[in-house]
Amino acid sequence: MSDQEKTEKPTPQRKKKARKDGQVPRTPELGGWMGLFVVTLAMGPLLDRELNALRSMMGVHLRAAERPSIALAMTLLGDAAQHVLVTLVLLGSMVMVIGVMSALAQGGFYLSPKLAKPDPKKLDPWKGAKRLLGPHALWEGVKVLAKSSVVAFLAWGAIRAMMPLVGGLLPIETVLVKVGDEVSKLVLSVAVAGLVMAVADYAMMRRRIGKQIRMSHSEIKQEHKQAEGDPMLKGAIRSRQLAAARNRMIADVSTADVLLVNPTHVAVALRYDPERGAPRVVARGAGAIAAKIRERAAEERIPLVRDVPLARAVYRHCEVGQEIPRELWAAVAQVLAFVLSRRNAGQYGGEHRTPRRTDELPEVLDRARRRRVAGA
Repeated sequence: MSDQEKTEKPTPQRKKKARKDGQVPRTPELGGWMGLFVVTLAMGPLLDRELNALRSMMGVHLRAAERPSIALAMTLLGDAAQHVLVTLVLLGSMVMVIGVMSALAQGGFYLSPKLAKPDPKKLDPWKGAKRLLGPHALWEGVKVLAKSSVVAFLAWGAIRAMMPLVGGLLPIETVLVKVGDEVSKLVLSVAVAGLVMAVADYAMMRRRIGKQIRMSHSEIKQEHKQAEGDPMLKGAIRSRQLAAARNRMIADVSTADVLLVNPTHVAVALRYDPERGAPRVVARGAGAIAAKIRERAAEERIPLVRDVPLARAVYRHCEVGQEIPRELWAAVAQVLAFVLSRRNAGQYGGEHRTPRRTDELPEVLDRARRRRVAGA
């Protein structure tokens, strides 16, 4: 299977872009047929109400004719207009609500600026001919033929049902009632058939749009790169960030009081500030980074103390900026006392053996255990 074949389902980003471009499955016929269906159902009760109101109104008008006046005529005209207005508002409100609901059911309201922009490609006669003879035009033709056939079939059935009324053998009131029933059934049947065809049209539109916005494997990979970032670029940025942090750390070696070394593999620079509490790690590293820290310490005349177990312990349990563990305070205090005594004597820099008389160190709890103990 080719990597360019669009066989994958669209991602949320692709659907969002398609909606912005106006590629949304929608059929205007759903709202129209639904409105006709609801109006047909409501027409019967409304007609009964109007006929009763008309009978009452005719009686009032006939009684008013005995003593006619302009004021009475205006009052009757206002009542009639108000009655008609209420009926029209009810029907219009139903149609409007149905239209809004059908639009929401098909994805809501949207405005596509791209469709409003002039596009020279739409003037291409070749593409226009393809649209006229393409699958979409064929489906539109099938819809028109299906609607015409269904309406003709239902109308013929209604006419056949009314054929026995022809001839004048039945009272006119019975004929009118029968004709009204048949017409109501015809309109209701047409509305139901239209709804079925509108649902089928929406399903076809949804299938066509879904096929248009499908994606290939390469498009999904490219979108993932744009969303998450190119791994190579992210790696380069990460490398630069680490290099900048490493340079800042090495620059901070100049603020240290002592550098614990092991003797070449590990280097940990410590600074003691009585106002901030226990000594803190200002720089740490192993291998090449340890060598750079040693070079920086030599340039700044920071004393190097060779203490293998203490350097390893501090390196293992501390990050840059952290205080040394409580278990190592006594050991570090001996080293700092030695360094400060030399500084007070005016002696700086140099590499020295540890002043501690033993290599043993107390067990240092790991960070999780230290947090648990502190919480308890």
